Amino acid sequence: MSQVELFDLVVIGAGQAGPFLAAHLVGQGKKVALVEARDLGGTCVNRGCTPTKTLRKSARVAHLASRAGDFGIRADGLSVDFAAAMQRMQQRVDESRAGLERWLGGLAGLTVIKAHARLEGRAPEGGFQIRAGERRLAAPQVVLNTGTRPFIPPIPGLAEQAHLDNESILALRERPRKLVIIGGGYISLELGQIFRRLGSKVAVIEPGPRLVPREDADVSEMLADALRAEAIDLHLGQAVERVAPGDTPGGVCAQLADGRIVGGSHLLVATGRVPNTDDLGLASVGVAINMRGYVGVNERLQTNVPGIWALGDINQRGAFTHTSYHDHQILADNLAGAQRSVEDRPVIYSMFTDPPLAHVGLYEADARKLAAQGRRISMAVHAMKDVSRAKEEGETTGVIKLLIDEDSGHFLGATIFGIEADEIIQAISLVMACGGTWKQVRDALPVHPTVTEFLPTIIERRRPLAAA
Repeated sequence: MSQVELFDLVVIGAGQAGPFLAAHLVGQGKKVALVEARDLGGTCVNRGCTPTKTLRKSARVAHLASRAGDFGIRADGLSVDFAAAMQRMQQRVDESRAGLERWLGGLAGLTVIKAHARLEGRAPEGGFQIRAGERRLAAPQVVLNTGTRPFIPPIPGLAEQAHLDNESILALRERPRKLVIIGGGYISLELGQIFRRLGSKVAVIEPGPRLVPREDADVSEMLADALRAEAIDLHLGQAVERVAPGDTPGGVCAQLADGRIVGGSHLLVATGRVPNTDDLGLASVGVAINMRGYVGVNERLQTNVPGIWALGDINQRGAFTHTSYHDHQILADNLAGAQRSVEDRPVIYSMFTDPPLAHVGLYEADARKLAAQGRRISMAVHAMKDVSRAKEEGETTGVIKLLIDEDSGHFLGATIFGIEADEIIQAISLVMACGGTWKQVRDALPVHPTVTEFLPTIIERRRPLAAA
C-alpha cells in the first residue's frame, strides 16, 4: 500500500477556481495538492470559452466579409477554410493550456497530480482521505471544483445514432453540410451561429415556445429574428420524438412532435449539463447533494461537512467561468478571516452570439412581481437602431433595457442585446457593485461616440414599471 501524502489542502478539479486558489494558498506557504483527471483549465480552456470564442472570431470575420459591400468594400472570391479555422482554434487552446501547465508546474509547494480523485472517508491522520490514482492523500481541508459535462437526454434512437456534444464538435475538421441542433440555449445558439457563418446549414430544435427562456420575451424574439435573418432554421415548441439515420450515409433525422422530419449530416445535442459529482466518493464523508447531483453550499461556499467547500459549476451558484473564478476569490479571502458572501454579487453573464446578449441583476418579469408588491421600479428601453455608434458600425440589431429602484436610485438590473453588449454590461455591473445611483451615471461625463454614452439619455427616459 502506498504511503499517505499529507497536505494542508487538496483541490479536486482544475477548472477556473481550483488552480488559482491553489496558487494563492501556496503563495501563503501552504502545502497544496491539485488533482485533475483530464486537462488543466477544465471546460473553459479546453472545451468552452477559449475554443468557442476563438472560433467565433473566425466566424465573425467571415460574416463581415460577406457584408463587405455594405461598407463600400469589394471582397470577391470569399471562401472559408474550415480546417484552418478549426486549427487556429486548437492552437489557441494548446497555447493556453500549456501556459497554465508551465505556471502551475513552477509553483513551489504545489503538487499537480493527473489522476481521478475520490474521497475515501476520514483519514486516520486527521481530516479527509483522498485516493488520486495510485496515490493516497490526506488533508484537513478539501475543495471540490470538478465542473459539469453534457447531459444527453433519453430520446429514443439517440443512443444508437452518432451525435456531437459541445466537446466533440470542436474535433471536426470537415465542415458539416447541415448541422441539426437539439436545444435552444446558450451553447446551442453560439455554436449554431458560428457554424452557419462558417458555411454549414443549421437547424435548431427547441421544445420550449422560445429560445433562451430565462430572458425577457421580447429580447428572446429579437434574438430569434436575428438568427432567422442569417438563414438559421428555428423549430420552436417542438420536442424531438425520435432520432434515426438519415437518407444519406452518416446522416441523421430528428422526428418532431408534430410529425415533421428535420434531417442533416450532423447532430449536436445541447440540452444542458450535469455535475461531475457521481464518482467523487462524497457519501464516504457525508457531503450532501441534491436530486440533480449538485453540491449544496452556503453563502460562504461551505458544504454541509466542515472543511469541505464546493466551487464553480457544481454548486449552482452561477454556472459561468467568471462566477467560478470569483468563487475562488471569495473562499481565499474567507480562509484568511474575511466574511465574503456569494449573496453579495448580482448574476451577470453574456451569451456570445453576434451581437451578444448580456444581462445583470433582475429580469423584467421579476421586477414586475416586485412592483406588484408595492416597489417603485422604473424601466428604460432604447433600441440599438437609435444609437448613433451602432448606426455608424452598421450593427443596429438589439435593445438596451435598464431597471431602476426609484426610492434608492440603485440599478436593479439590465439587459443589453446588441453591439458590444458583453463589454457595456460591465459598466452597469460595476455601478451596482459600488452602490452607485442612476443620478451619478447620468451626471458622469461619457466618451463620444460610444454606445455606453447613451446610458444617461436612456435613464432620463425611464417610465414606471407596471405590475405583473
